[in-house]
Amino acid sequence: MEQLDSLAAAAADGDQNALTALLEESRPLVMAQCRKFLPNPLDAEEACQDVLVAIARNIEGFEGRSKFTTWIYPICTNTSIDCYRKLKRRQSVVMEPVDTPAGGSTPSVVAGARIDILEATEQFDREVVDIVLMRDLLDMDYGDMASMYSVEEATMRWRVAEGRKKLRRVLADR
Repeated sequence: MEQLDSLAAAAADGDQNALTALLEESRPLVMAQCRKFLPNPLDAEEACQDVLVAIARNIEGFEGRSKFTTWIYPICTNTSIDCYRKLKRRQSVVMEPVDTPAGGSTPSVVAGARIDILEATEQFDREVVDIVLMRDLLDMDYGDMASMYSVEEATMRWRVAEGRKKLRRVLADR
C-alpha cells in the first residue's frame, strides 16, 4: 500500500510513468471494490474501467493527506453507483425480459440484497449514501472516513448509524 501512496504522489506531480504504474498496481484493488457493489463480473469490470479513468483524470487532486486507498473509496463508490444506474437504464429499454443475467449466472441472495440497497439509495442525499456504502460495503475504517470528511470519529459513527436507519426504513417500505 505504501507503494501505491508513493506512486500516487508522483502521478499527482505529473509523472506519467508513475500514473501508468499506479493504474496497473491499483486495478486489482479497484476491481475488488467494484465487485462489492456489482457482483456480476462484467458489470464490475465496466465500473472498474470507469474508476481507473476517473483516477487518471483527477490524480492531481490527490494531496497525500490521506492514503491513496482512502482517496479512491469515494471514487469507487460513486462510480459503481453511477454504473449501476446506467446499467439499470439500459435494462429498462430492453423490450423482452431477460431470463438469465449476463455471464449465465443467477443472482445470489447477496447480489439481490446489494441491488435492493443500490435502488433504495436513489432516494437519499449522496453524502448519506456514500458514508453508509463506504462503511458497510467497502469496510472502510471509521477513522479514515472521519478524516476524509474532516469530522470527529464519533460524528462519523453517528452519521453512519443515522444513514443505516434511513436505509432500513426505505427497504422496509419496499
